[in-house]
Amino acid sequence: MSVKSTNVTGPGVKPDAKYNSLLVSKFINCLMYDGKKATSEAIFYDAMDIIVRKMPEESPLRVFETAINNVKPMVEVKSRRVGGANYQVPIQVKPNRQQSLAIRWVLEASRKKKGKPMSERLAGEFIDAFKREGAAMTVRENTHRMAEANKAFAHFAW
Repeated sequence: MSVKSTNVTGPGVKPDAKYNSLLVSKFINCLMYDGKKATSEAIFYDAMDIIVRKMPEESPLRVFETAINNVKPMVEVKSRRVGGANYQVPIQVKPNRQQSLAIRWVLEASRKKKGKPMSERLAGEFIDAFKREGAAMTVRENTHRMAEANKAFAHFAW
C-alpha cells in the first residue's frame, strides 16, 4: 500500500493553466457552482484582469496570494462542554483549515455584495483583503477578537 503525499490544496488538484498555481486552482474549484468550471475560471481570470487595471504596479497573482494570506485566521474558538457548561475555547488553526476558511470568507463576502458582476465583486474583495480591509478581513478580525475574549478558557483545549 502506497501513501500519497498531500499538499495544502488537497490530493488530485492540479495547478491552473494560466498562473501554474495550486492555490488558484483550489480557489477556482471553490468558486465553481454545479460543475461549471469554465464559468468559474472565466470569473476568476476576469477578476485578475480587473486587478491589473486597478493596480498596475502589482502582480495580480501576488495580490491574490497576499489577500488570501491576510484573511487566514491564526486562532478560532470551538465549543467545549465541561461539567455541564459550554465554553468557547480558543484553539490554533491548522494550515489546511486556515486556507479553506480564507477562501470561504472571501467567496462569501463577494457573493453577498450585489449589483455588480461577480468578477468585479471578487476583484474588489481581493484588493480590499490585500489592503487588510473589507468584509473577509472583518470576519477574520471578529474570529480573532472572539478567541482573545475567551482566552481565559484556553486551559480547556485538549
